[in-house]
Amino acid sequence: MSAMRAKLTSKNQITLPKRALDALGPESLPGFFSIAVEDGRIILTPARTDSADGVRRKLAEIGITRGDVADAVARARQRS
Repeated sequence: MSAMRAKLTSKNQITLPKRALDALGPESLPGFFSIAVEDGRIILTPARTDSADGVRRKLAEIGITRGDVADAVARARQRS
């Protein structure tokens, strides 16, 4: 597939070209993407969020512990 262009809006939003999404196939269209920056490139990878185990793996991967989550929930509850 040849390169495609997408515009970055003033709100830091990008609309992905239909051709790019069509190339993934309808069964692969996620609501979320994992984002990585490597060698000056932004890499989007379809992310699955339908599994609690997947969420736990991602949190562990980025170093967020159960204690961090509990602390964040406690702080949020204090503000409301």
